[in-house]
Amino acid sequence: MTNTGSLYGKSLYDLAASEDLSEMIMEEMEAVQGLFTENPDYIRLLLEPSIPKKERLGLLDQAFGDAVHPYLLSFLKILTERGLLRDFRACEKCYRGLYNEAHGITEASVVSAVDLDPQRQEKLRKRLEEMSGKKVILNVRTNPQILGGIRVEMEGKLYDGTVRGRLSDLRRRLDETVL
Repeated sequence: MTNTGSLYGKSLYDLAASEDLSEMIMEEMEAVQGLFTENPDYIRLLLEPSIPKKERLGLLDQAFGDAVHPYLLSFLKILTERGLLRDFRACEKCYRGLYNEAHGITEASVVSAVDLDPQRQEKLRKRLEEMSGKKVILNVRTNPQILGGIRVEMEGKLYDGTVRGRLSDLRRRLDETVL
């Protein structure tokens, strides 16, 4: 995460949390980030130095004026004025991390060889919640290259229950034995 993301993301979070707006602004930030991801040219337009600053800020008013809280709109304007709008994703990530920490939430990245049906996802989520003592948000993706099983990354720890991981571990132990 960039220093800009940490500094600005924390500042916005502190302001939002002090007024009990942290959840609403987080949801709005996620929506704005989604729009920026879908329309990367919009960020380039807002950072274009040949367009007067007043016009660029007006574009933000037109796009987000009634759709987001005034704090978030002002935040977007500050990033635009300072040429830092490209760091919005890092700001959003920092904000989300602070929100999750304050609310006892953690995210788990899950990789599976096959699609996990909703029942399996729910069972896995509950098990991870028991392990962490926190509410868990699953980010699930599929990767057939792991051959079978699942790999979970949560709170800086890796739980590798994949066939590929077991084969790698077996190979490593065999190499150690042979040497």
